[in-house]
This record gives sequence, C-alpha cells and structure tokens, in this order.
Amino acid sequence: MCTQSVFRLTSRNGFNGLQAFNEPIPTIDKHEVLLRVRRVALNYRDVAIATSTYPLPVKNQVIPCSDMAGDITQVGDLVNGFAVGGRVVAPLNPKFLYGPFKDSSETFGGPIDGMLREYIALPPHILVKLPKSSHSFAQWAAMVCTSSTAWNAFYGNMPLKPGDTVLILGTGGVSLTALIFAKAAGATTIITSSSDKKLEYVKTTFGADYTINYKMHPNWAAEVNRITACQGADHIIEVAYGGIVSLTSFLTSVTQDKMPDLTMSTIIKACVVRGVMGGSKQQLEEAVKFMGSHDLQVPLDKSFGFNRDEIIAALEYVASGEHLGKVCINLDWDLLGAGDQL
Repeated sequence: MCTQSVFRLTSRNGFNGLQAFNEPIPTIDKHEVLLRVRRVALNYRDVAIATSTYPLPVKNQVIPCSDMAGDITQVGDLVNGFAVGGRVVAPLNPKFLYGPFKDSSETFGGPIDGMLREYIALPPHILVKLPKSSHSFAQWAAMVCTSSTAWNAFYGNMPLKPGDTVLILGTGGVSLTALIFAKAAGATTIITSSSDKKLEYVKTTFGADYTINYKMHPNWAAEVNRITACQGADHIIEVAYGGIVSLTSFLTSVTQDKMPDLTMSTIIKACVVRGVMGGSKQQLEEAVKFMGSHDLQVPLDKSFGFNRDEIIAALEYVASGEHLGKVCINLDWDLLGAGDQL
C-alpha cells in the first residue's frame, strides 16, 4: 500500500504537538479526484489552533491548515470536467459553496482534517480551477483564505465601487489582499500599522494611498477623518459614517465589560457591521478569476520545507508577527516557482 507523510496535532499546548505520520494515500471513489498538495499557506488561525486559543471547536488529532494549491493525479470514473494535471485550489469549507455562511462545522484544519499532507481526496464540485497565469502554486495557496475573505468583505454585501474609500486595519494577509483588490477596483486606500517599515513597504509595493502609524497617532480615527475631509471610509476591513465594517478576525477580542455600545454606535453612524467568516467557493472562484485576469501580485514572505522542524519554524514565524505577506510550506522544493521565495 502506498503511503504519504501527514502532520497531525497530537496535542494543542504548543507547536511541539505537531507530529509526522505515515498514512495510506486515499483511494478515491468514482465521484472524487485525488490531489497532490504542492503548497500549503499558513494563517494565524493555525497558530491559534496549535496553542488552544482558537475560539471554535477543533477535532482531536487534527491535520492542520486550510489553504493549499495542488494538481490532480487521479480522476474518478464518473467525474467530468477535470483531468490529471489540472491545477486547483479548494475553499476553506467544503459545505460553504455559495450564499450566506451557515455552518462552521466542516472548515478544513479545524473541525475536519486539513491540508498539511501530501495527498487529499476531494469531490470535484468544491474545487476551483486555476487559470493560466504567471502565478506559482505558492501564490495561489497564499490567496485561498485572504482573497475569499477580502472578496466577501467587498462584494458580499454592498459592493465596492471605484472612488470608494477603504480603510484597512493592519498589514496581515487579508489586509494586504484587501489592499490589492481595492486598488485594482479604483478605490482610495488607507492602511494602518505600528511599523513605519511595513507602511513604507505597502506604499511602495502595493500603492497604498495613505498610511497611518497608530502608535504615532493613537487617535487614528481622527487621522482618517482628516484624510477624508470628515467623510470617513466606505469600507473598513476589520467607525465610519454610512460605511460597511467587515470584521474578519478574532484577534482583537476584548472582555465584555470593555465592549463598546455597538448598537448605538451603529445607529448613530448609520453603518453596517458584518462578521466575515472567510468566503464561499463562489467568492473564491470570483477572486481567482479577478487575480488571474489582472495578473495581481500575491504578497509572499517566506517558504519553509515539508518536515517537522521547518513547519514548526514557519508557525513560530507567523506567531512572531514579523512576516509581511504569506508564509508557505513547500512540498516539492525541486519545483520552485517564480515568487516562491522573496
């Protein structure tokens, strides 16, 4: 029987709980395809799951990570429209295909096993075909969570329009992808960080129109009002009058006694507050088409190897917050694509 290397979290008290196993390569049924995982991209969610700080349920002995890009090695007898060699990505949740989000019980790398393995069998109807473009496997893997989340934030409610002002909090993966999409859509962009170095990078590399160092400007909302002539922002990624506030992260949670009066603030400022739990397969597919047709740059930071020491080093790097762009796990170093290492 052919086997593959699989990484599981045998405990969730830190990264040392990550252990390697030899397990059978899945045998597909007539309605499935077998994918070879080429690249896996890490999210802070993977750090939180490994350290038991993730607020949602996680299965025991889970295979971590939700974001991957790969190619098809086998096709089931009744599968149409897919062929061996086809390049694909999978959405974050195999049940979240379109429409509103309703069920978090099957998100990869948490409630169900994820992508940190060499092969995975999946039903083809959940997969997104990758277009011909200059993007590498690492770049496609890096945009699975970030692009579907940003696309959902911009187009899942009131759609982003040319000339809108977008306020982006932070320089993480979703933030940078939101910046790329907003600039391509013709929006004016404002981005915040505590690091002048990161702000200079996003301005020169991705064309951010305005930057705010929130350590230098603790009342950064006043700085936003100054920049926008007191008009505020139309979209906020992560309050503005008449805008859409998209909450995409659990990292800024506070205790209940310190929570603002969200109801009154929403009414007074006539804004919409949306929780964004990733994006659907449809939103990922739309983002992939947009990214490919516009040849948009995908922000990558570093790639690490597919062994325990390298994966733990990658998780530690993400946990440090020093990265600017996505961190990837490279399952085939002999096939490095352009842009895999920056």
